[in-house]
Amino acid sequence: MLHAAKGQQTSTGAIAGGVAAGAALLFSIPAIAYAWWRRRRPLDAFFDVAAEEDPEMQLGQLRRHSLRELQVATDDFSDRNILGRGGFGMVYKGRLADGTLVAIKRLKEQRSPRGELQFQNEVEMISMAVHRNLLRLRGYCTSSTERLLVYPYMGNGSVASRLRERVDGERPLSWQTRKKIALGAARGLSYLHDHCDPKIIHRDVKAANILLDEEFEAVMGDFGLAKLMDYKDAHVTTAVVGTIGHIAPEYLSTGKSSEKTDVFGYGIFLLELVTGRRAFDLSGMANAGGAMLLDWVTNLLGEHKIYILVDPDLEKNYDEEEVEELIQVALLCTQGSPVDRPKMGDVVHILEGDGLAERWEEWQKVEVIRKQDYDMPTRQTSQWILDSTENLHAVELSGPR
Repeated sequence: MLHAAKGQQTSTGAIAGGVAAGAALLFSIPAIAYAWWRRRRPLDAFFDVAAEEDPEMQLGQLRRHSLRELQVATDDFSDRNILGRGGFGMVYKGRLADGTLVAIKRLKEQRSPRGELQFQNEVEMISMAVHRNLLRLRGYCTSSTERLLVYPYMGNGSVASRLRERVDGERPLSWQTRKKIALGAARGLSYLHDHCDPKIIHRDVKAANILLDEEFEAVMGDFGLAKLMDYKDAHVTTAVVGTIGHIAPEYLSTGKSSEKTDVFGYGIFLLELVTGRRAFDLSGMANAGGAMLLDWVTNLLGEHKIYILVDPDLEKNYDEEEVEELIQVALLCTQGSPVDRPKMGDVVHILEGDGLAERWEEWQKVEVIRKQDYDMPTRQTSQWILDSTENLHAVELSGPR
């Protein structure tokens, strides 16, 4: 009996051990398979990869995100997370899985040739343009239905929002900060024009496209309208793209753009910084101030009414001589002939304190001659308005001329 009982216990123990071993093996198989899959699966963090549907595109060292990842980051592209709207799509605030805040630009779902061109422009140009005052593209997503670009999130918004759309608790930009922004934006544009090969033309320089980092340093964003420029030839296009009022007159009338079209837009941006006003404002017509910011500033400067020009938010906390100098730089940049405008590299030197007096004296001589021509009796006011296309504004141009 004793021997039989021991045999029965041994048999029961063997069965129990077999069941335990089988269960352990059963539960370990998925873990082993997952570990094997992880070892075989290629890493997708930072690597050189061609776009899913555009194998010829060289996207460089960029993070490739999945569509699901960006959907989760933006709460499925919730309207609550919209940061802005552009001609090619929406920009959303998002939070990645690691907690990083980003701005995600979602191109319009209708994938037209122009939308595809913009995607290629942004990815290729921003990835090659690395500078303190340029917004760095950090990632992208492409699928059969979506094109998305991922940028660092700029918590201080754009210059335009800080000038005209402040929320409760946000202080106005100080005069010192505005000077810093002016110089930073000039340095960013100068890098695009003079240190990229081929050079990069932004084509939509304005306060809304200049962002502010945590230190209120200017960061040039939105290269979707930019054009790569060959050193030999300016680009002629059948579509004028940009914001009216920031568009140089020669580009608006001929479709021909160059780095000097950016210089013009930068000049208008400086006037936005000084005045806090939009480049085109129909309400200005009601008080006879003029809807065109450039015309309004030029007239008041001629009457030596600097105090009227300055943004009231500054509350007289500014240096009047510095304000006048910045306006002078703006007017040098917005001359009617692109040949007469300084290069952005020259603008940087001027803002750093070199060469403004000589250039301004030359500008004044030319302006005297120009006014004499405009004051001729045969000159019709309506014709003058037509010629002042450099000041049309606030409307996006995206179709053929």
